[in-house]
Amino acid sequence: MTQQPIRYRTCIATRERYPDTQLLRIVIDPADDQRRRVLADPRRRLPGRGAWITPDLDALERAQQRRAIGRALRASKDVDTGHVREYLELQVQMAEDSARPRDCKEDRTLMSAQR
Repeated sequence: MTQQPIRYRTCIATRERYPDTQLLRIVIDPADDQRRRVLADPRRRLPGRGAWITPDLDALERAQQRRAIGRALRASKDVDTGHVREYLELQVQMAEDSARPRDCKEDRTLMSAQR
């Protein structure tokens, strides 16, 4: 079996190189005529020019301050990153929920309710 080569990309916020599996791809919404709405593309399937960012809120803030998102995507400087922010907040929430230990009594109650 052939091994896939590791592709490195540069984060637009930190300017550091990482394997592309550690970064989030962002693109301009293909349905947006004004080319302002930026989407998270975790599956890397959306068409168009993409940019890569470290998947955390601090990196998003830093990229916005540097105006790196619009520049990297060759879009207007006033891009809407609300969708990317919501995606990252959801990822943080999911990580916190999975790290939280569950109470054994809670598990038993849930199991008995299913019978």
